[in-house]
Amino acid sequence: MNQSNDRPGLADLFERFMTEEAAVRGQIDKNARALAQSALARLDVVSRDEFDAQCAVLAKTQARVAELEAMLATLSDRVSAAEQGSTNNP
Repeated sequence: MNQSNDRPGLADLFERFMTEEAAVRGQIDKNARALAQSALARLDVVSRDEFDAQCAVLAKTQARVAELEAMLATLSDRVSAAEQGSTNNP
């Protein structure tokens, strides 16, 4: 088959398609990233480092609360025992 010089061959068309497809794909990727970043900027989110730091603070706080609850229970038991002792001894 003879091709005329003014018509591109199949290889030329394929190469052009691939080049244009890559450009379009790059533009779509760029736009999608910009849209995602814009959406995330409007949300109330924190970085992973800040999240991990807050988790550590929360774990420490929860441990301290448990410790204080145990101390309170012990003190309550002592007060109850002292009150019972004073009511039994007139």
